[in-house]
Amino acid sequence: MLDIFDRLKGMEGPLEQYRQKAEGYFMFPELEGEIGPRMKFHGREVITWSLNNYLGLANHPEVRKADAEAAATWGMAYPMGARMMSGQTKYHKELEERLAKFEKKEAAYLLNYGYQGMVSIIDSLCTRHDVIVYDSESHACIMDGIFLHKAKGGKSFVFPHNDMERAEKMLRFATKQAEENNGGILLITEGVFGMSGDLGNLPGIVALKKQFNFRLMIDDAHGFGTMGKTGAGASEHFGLMNEVDIYFATFAKSMAGIGAFVASDKAVVDSLKYNMRSQIFAKSLPMPMVIGALKRLDILQNRPEIRENLWKIAKALQDGLVAEGFNIGNTQSPVTPVYFSGSVPEGTNIVIDLRENHNVFCSIVVYPVVPKGVLMLRLIPTASHTMKEVNETIDVFKKIKVNLEAGKYISDEMRSMTM
Repeated sequence: MLDIFDRLKGMEGPLEQYRQKAEGYFMFPELEGEIGPRMKFHGREVITWSLNNYLGLANHPEVRKADAEAAATWGMAYPMGARMMSGQTKYHKELEERLAKFEKKEAAYLLNYGYQGMVSIIDSLCTRHDVIVYDSESHACIMDGIFLHKAKGGKSFVFPHNDMERAEKMLRFATKQAEENNGGILLITEGVFGMSGDLGNLPGIVALKKQFNFRLMIDDAHGFGTMGKTGAGASEHFGLMNEVDIYFATFAKSMAGIGAFVASDKAVVDSLKYNMRSQIFAKSLPMPMVIGALKRLDILQNRPEIRENLWKIAKALQDGLVAEGFNIGNTQSPVTPVYFSGSVPEGTNIVIDLRENHNVFCSIVVYPVVPKGVLMLRLIPTASHTMKEVNETIDVFKKIKVNLEAGKYISDEMRSMTM
């Protein structure tokens, strides 16, 4: 019989294989200083393009004041216990009511974290008789919820990213399966896909409702606060708020906080409140996070100029990169991927050059997040960035391109392998 610890010592996951060389630099890097466009990395000031702080609220003076006053008034422990037992407050309910109204839904429910919240939503919504249809590029939290569904004996069907022809085919399979099991169908996609930056094909999916009977849930973590006329998200952007049956978003992106929420019909939210294990058996969201979220929501709703500046910065960055010949894919959001072809060692050399010689900090994404042979640098513009920082970064990427074309990021060891 094998000892579990012995197995762990001899087994490495897709990312863990890079641990020895990557930890502390490429993985688990330590950025220091106040959250903002410029921070310190290894003692050097760098322009940071890796923080999901879209609206720049992390260090907004009104937000910091609200956070500090709430912590001083309530402490970090209040309220104690899960919402159902002893963790309910009027402020939690106020935030839910305001979020529901913002998303044009009957009700909303706060979640402690987005990841566990999504897993638990799927678990609570779907029985083993139900069928899930989902986009192939769905976030890991969606995938884990689906794995849990499968563990209960449920069925699922996946369609290639935003491929409506295949989505229709999967819905036909799902309909047959649901009819045989006397179950229902839940289709899950994202509002904004956090790596590629493109939008879920909500118009195409909603059009399929004319042919099939299913409920639509979207994970709009990156769309909430950035997309739509008022910042209500991707469903508002497409004018389909009433067609999205379950709306999910987190506070970890535009709201620069902790927590999440789900919004839907009151009957659905009531059911989730009484059945979501991740909330029933977990401490209530601490008061400073709730009070802070109320302030953040105030700013999000009443300061459109902040979102307008985010888009000004995002457009300038993306247009500048495209003008220099870089491939940013099909992003339709502030998320700005820059794609290269090459090996992981080549990609790491690019990142080292960016950080050590040009003082630009952005994250590298490799397989299994992107296909083998593809490298991606992921840049996240925020409302806090300036045009000066955009222009400096584009100038740096010009130099990177010259080095790429000259093969300067290919090590001697790599050259010998290709000769």
